[in-house]
Amino acid sequence: MWAAVAAVLLFTVMNVFAKYLSENHSVIEISFYRNVVASLPFLVAIFFFGRREILVIQSKPGAVIGRAALGVVSLALMFFAFSLMPMAETTVLLFTASLFMPVMGVVFLKEHVGPYRWLAVFAGFAGVGIMVNPSGMVNLLGLAAALSAAFLQAFMSVLLRHLGGHERPETVTFYFFIVGAIITGMALPFVANPPTLDEAPLFLGIGISAAAAQWLYATALKNIPAAIVAVVNFSSIIWAMAFGWLVWSDWPLPIVFVGAAIIIGANALIVWRENRARSA
Repeated sequence: MWAAVAAVLLFTVMNVFAKYLSENHSVIEISFYRNVVASLPFLVAIFFFGRREILVIQSKPGAVIGRAALGVVSLALMFFAFSLMPMAETTVLLFTASLFMPVMGVVFLKEHVGPYRWLAVFAGFAGVGIMVNPSGMVNLLGLAAALSAAFLQAFMSVLLRHLGGHERPETVTFYFFIVGAIITGMALPFVANPPTLDEAPLFLGIGISAAAAQWLYATALKNIPAAIVAVVNFSSIIWAMAFGWLVWSDWPLPIVFVGAAIIIGANALIVWRENRARSA
């Protein structure tokens, strides 16, 4: 349980670093440093501890590399959304990834989705409509970036479920970071703004927090039911609001709380139904 809580906190810390750095740096540059630093523990394991099996893609190289390439776009869109909108609003919108997943399960995995989960999907997107706020306070570009990132995250999750029976999790994660570093590195000469000495710890922190969060999240999934991990994910809203208030003096409008409650409720319903389906 504590591993899941710590993972969610560290993912939020990563996003805080990204949002802060985006004031002076491109999200592509931030993504590059995040991927490079996060890949270092894997490289140490491979070349110093002899874990050569991490390098071996067993049967699905196209899916592994394709998921990694999609991850580059998704990460950049997520950081871009955080750069444009407050922490809490962006975090809530990223929860729509869980709403996209039942739809993708039907389309790509031919899964059966019952009426309760369809109801959750429609209710969740109604919550997004409420958060959009008819007064026009929402940043439409940030909204589009967050929803696009969530859509890609859902698609990557479906790919990961497909890869689960064919590839090692550490192999998939390693190539996620390495391919991300290569792709963003190619764009670096066009967007780079060399970090200052004061910013170096932040760039280091974004990679360390990402790597530690991934490891803790995997540990949590190994030791407690996935449904509990999914519920713990909701605590990211609390962390996001706290950091947004402490660092940027942002506090969500009442309408955001209404939309967020509907989106979280829809996610909770999906988690409950999927847990019941697995138990059955």
